[in-house]
Amino acid sequence: MNSKKKFVILTGYFKGESYGLLGPQMAATIISENSEYDAIVVAVTNEDDKKDLKAALEHHFGGTRMVIGFSTLGGRPDLFGLAGELKTKGAITILAGPQANVDFKGEKDHDRFDHRFKGMSDRFTFALQGPAEAILPILAKGLDGDISEFDGVLFKDKDGQIKENRPAPWEDQWLSRVDWTNIYRLKGTSFARMPVTSCQVLQQIGCPHAAKERKIQIDYPADLADGTDPKRVTITQKGCSFCDVAQDKGFMGAVGEEAVKSQMACLPGQADGSRVAFELINENPLPRLDRTMELAEECSLELSQINLTLRADYFLKGQENLKNTLETARKKNIRILLASIGFESFDDTILKNLNKGVTRQMNLDTIKMIRDLKPEFPFHFGYLKEEGAHHGFIHPTPWDTPDIARELDRTIAMYQLAMDILPPHSTPLIIHHASGLADWIRQIEQQENIQFERLGTTIAWWQHTRPV
Repeated sequence: MNSKKKFVILTGYFKGESYGLLGPQMAATIISENSEYDAIVVAVTNEDDKKDLKAALEHHFGGTRMVIGFSTLGGRPDLFGLAGELKTKGAITILAGPQANVDFKGEKDHDRFDHRFKGMSDRFTFALQGPAEAILPILAKGLDGDISEFDGVLFKDKDGQIKENRPAPWEDQWLSRVDWTNIYRLKGTSFARMPVTSCQVLQQIGCPHAAKERKIQIDYPADLADGTDPKRVTITQKGCSFCDVAQDKGFMGAVGEEAVKSQMACLPGQADGSRVAFELINENPLPRLDRTMELAEECSLELSQINLTLRADYFLKGQENLKNTLETARKKNIRILLASIGFESFDDTILKNLNKGVTRQMNLDTIKMIRDLKPEFPFHFGYLKEEGAHHGFIHPTPWDTPDIARELDRTIAMYQLAMDILPPHSTPLIIHHASGLADWIRQIEQQENIQFERLGTTIAWWQHTRPV
């Protein structure tokens, strides 16, 4: 009989999918293997009935005090609201994962500007930033004890002021194991284990593009621009201007090979003896892709498919590495899928404002080279939508004009991008309150005496009013 206490991590999820969640599932693994708590991950879709979810939580905890972590929420107001409701009823609610610190504290200067995002400190008992193992000493001491000295903790003191401790450094020893069987989905008013068909392996923390801070100029939104005298805002930025993860982690370098090998050994097996497909979390994966396959071979692991997420400039720099890797992959019968290339746009003005660090021509050169590679490796190289790829394309943006729209349409038609590159639906630009573009918005608000609407943790760049 399992006498361990129970811990649930709730996280956002997409309906009908069956992918694993490395961050939450690794956190649950760390908690289960190193504390008196048995932790599971519950993936919650937008369509899930919250009454059923609360009933399932009550059933799972069986009358004991609920201890619930919230991670990778994607700004969902329903999950933030659920956290507050559960806290009010006596549960311990913990905000963790990407942007936990800024979402707990709220938007910059929200105490001086009433319309800004106030933060979620009233919905959560405390927040935890940084690596998941920071929760272990807190659980060991007891959740009702003094947590004020622990690494990575954010909490409200007795005067209602938010206190924040710096996170602990990332260490490979905690990045080695993940139990891919600990993820569940809501089924009626209970939780059912969900088998995963694709996973992730962490090889790099953060993004090299976010390693260097620089000053950039971003154009005013098209509806506020002066055509005769273009207005721009200067901000200090790491990485892409829309990327909240760049602000959250920056670039922390590579994970050690032994930890990567151990992660691959944790991947679930398939009927043919190979491991399930996995995303290699590394924004610049091509130089080390051959070595990744060697590491698997050293562990006697048979890989089936490696999914890559990368930038166009890193593809261009690593194309020779990729061709050599594909030769190896063909011999080992491993499929390499370019699952997502962050093109984001095919207009230089928009790419500049997004601080992508690439140009329209670099994106087009990348597409040509990808298309040229496909016939040479038809079975072991993928990049098509029907092969599971979903490349980045951000639209609409604040800088769209009739001229830009016409040129974009011309480029899409001329290079037949809708045939194999563009996703079925574009992604509208999302501005998280802690991203670089949020600084841009706040400067425009001050300069023009206007207010952009806040929608939870994001800023509605398309909706502004002038205070009366």
